[in-house]
Amino acid sequence: MATRAISQEAFDDLVRENVEDLGMEPSEALEDALYTLKLQGVDLSGIITCVPGESSVKDNPVIACLDRLKELDDEFDEISSLLVKLNELCSGQESGNVAIATKHGAVELTCSICSKIKIDSRSNAIVVPCLKALAVLIHDIQSTEAFRNASGPRIVVDLIRDSGFDSDSLDAGFAVVAAAATGNEVVKEIFMELKVDELILKVLNRESKVTIRALYDAIRVLLTPDDNRVVASQVYGYARTFAKLGIAKALTEALQEGIGSDSLVSASIALKSIAVNDEICKSIAESGGIDTLLRCIDDSGEQGNNTAAKTCCSLLSKLAGSDSNKSTIVEKRGVDKLIKLAQRFSDDPLVIQEVMSIISIICLRSPDHAASAIEAGAGDLAIQAMKRFPAAAQMQRNACNMIRNIAVRNAENRKILLANGIEKLIRNAKANNEICRASATDALRDLGLDNYNS
Repeated sequence: MATRAISQEAFDDLVRENVEDLGMEPSEALEDALYTLKLQGVDLSGIITCVPGESSVKDNPVIACLDRLKELDDEFDEISSLLVKLNELCSGQESGNVAIATKHGAVELTCSICSKIKIDSRSNAIVVPCLKALAVLIHDIQSTEAFRNASGPRIVVDLIRDSGFDSDSLDAGFAVVAAAATGNEVVKEIFMELKVDELILKVLNRESKVTIRALYDAIRVLLTPDDNRVVASQVYGYARTFAKLGIAKALTEALQEGIGSDSLVSASIALKSIAVNDEICKSIAESGGIDTLLRCIDDSGEQGNNTAAKTCCSLLSKLAGSDSNKSTIVEKRGVDKLIKLAQRFSDDPLVIQEVMSIISIICLRSPDHAASAIEAGAGDLAIQAMKRFPAAAQMQRNACNMIRNIAVRNAENRKILLANGIEKLIRNAKANNEICRASATDALRDLGLDNYNS
């Protein structure tokens, strides 16, 4: 059900009527208006509450900033300072200032300022502050719609295209792309129509190696089906377009900088969002993706970088969905590397569950791979981790799935696992973690136990 909204003018009129028609004191009039509207389920976000006679809407620093911006034309230094101030005022979500700003036309105003920017020595100073302000102001579906209606996508893409590959401008520009495309399928579509994918590839292939972190965020958001207003998202088609264009290959090459790169995590997440089918997963492997990830997994273990370890494992899990990639991972002793990683992070169930997820996928419908997994120590990993982290529900679930795939077509593996006490651990997981019940039941069944349902 849509939330009811009210304009600032209508709110102020209600408070004024309480004073003039009902004879309330100003503070009482304000409190009554707030109470009445909240009782009616009206959304008051962005409404400035002023006690009549004591303060006014124009006294609010956000409104004062917006009003001054409206008065300026080519006073670039002052415009830049005001945009920086607006950014600072709206950066703290808890203050409510970003809602005030967007309700009072800040998105439309900032888009208008952006549209007037000509990339030259005089106006270049306001490009970054303008884009940074936009990225902060666009925070919900209403603000993304305001951005769309103000021709924001075209304005921002033009600014990025004309930026001359300036790193700060690129980072600020793609931050706007990410913010605006979040939760809005139509905005994603407009960006694609504006060839943002070609622009992304040009930036990835540029000579400068300065990390444009927001670029990776933009890729991830553009390829995420996060608009619950649409029945069928187009993002999977966009992912295929990205791959065909060469963005997957460019991201794979970016990963080759290894664990020392500050873009490793962001690039891995972006690449995972493109890997939506078997063909793309295989193409990433053919571009050296699996070799790179296995090297990064080794390095992250040696350096104790659990964030990089989890991210690389998550991407490898996606690539392992391709049958040919499963064999490649096994042939390159990937399972041994994963077990070693889990041992390095034996106190981190989040890393362990990622390792289990990959091994589970690798062993699916492959008795040979399952045998390799047992030889590498996957059974011992499951037993030790399930004992150590009984309350880590997702890890327990991943362990059950891994055990199931290791055991289902391999009688020898079943004997080994049962002899080492895996049944009791699975039953404990089933009893103590609700999300494990189905996986635990399947694991018990595929271990050959008759009473798997109990």
